[in-house]
Amino acid sequence: MRWWKNKSIFIISLSLLITILVWSQIGMYLAHVLLGTNLEKNLFTLCLSLFDENISIQFIISMFLNVLIAYTILMTLIKIRHQYFLLRRFKKKISQMVDTDLTKLLNRKFHRYKSDILVIQDHQLLAFTIGFRKSNIVLSTGLIEILEEYELNAVIEHETSHQKNNDSLKIFTLQLISQTIWFIPLTKWAYQNYKIISELLADQYAIHKTGSEAALGSALLKLIKHHFNRKPSPVLAHFSDESVNYRLKQLVNPHQAIPIKLKTTSIMASVHIMLLMTVMILVTMS
Repeated sequence: MRWWKNKSIFIISLSLLITILVWSQIGMYLAHVLLGTNLEKNLFTLCLSLFDENISIQFIISMFLNVLIAYTILMTLIKIRHQYFLLRRFKKKISQMVDTDLTKLLNRKFHRYKSDILVIQDHQLLAFTIGFRKSNIVLSTGLIEILEEYELNAVIEHETSHQKNNDSLKIFTLQLISQTIWFIPLTKWAYQNYKIISELLADQYAIHKTGSEAALGSALLKLIKHHFNRKPSPVLAHFSDESVNYRLKQLVNPHQAIPIKLKTTSIMASVHIMLLMTVMILVTMS
């Protein structure tokens, strides 16, 4: 569990470092273009300076950089706005579906003193954590009907781990970075692999709390048997998602290392871009 925890910290730190490097370069370029600040050694302005003698090529490079920067800024704002309104609509819909009696019963049965479990009337098999600041665990009546109490407890402990780690916020942040800074392959790798690792950590937490892999494994197999599906929604931390195969392997053999592969070309491309940006920042600030 400690190894996965360290891996998750590394992935988040790497993605945030890339983001800081890229946005600092964008900021310096905009300061140079809009305010006339002399930042000749900024990465973008350096690219333009290489073509000073060829006006046509310089114009093309300038247009490319402007489009790339405009796209990054615009997509970041659009994605944040889209997530905000989607989450609001989703919460409103959930509030209209809440089964008050079952919600009170489950919070009392599983000793949830903060009453953070919400039970909704839905035949779909749903279990997820929603919210960035104050998150809640949402369970559907369809899920509760097919699970035994010990299995339901394992699912709740799994989602509790997502709550404690603020996984909904972290996953959304990594998704946002991977979609807006798409030109650095490591951002997509970080997003995809954090989703897997967060699920493995949540499974380990549930196993630790329940004392056995049996309840969690049984719940997962039931969800697979009943064809777990979900409609489009905001970024949530789901009990069952595309990482289920990794999780079943880990439950069967906890000591088996799960390879998280990345192509060498992607690593090299990302490392070269990050190193170049880092050098430009240091030179600019010196």
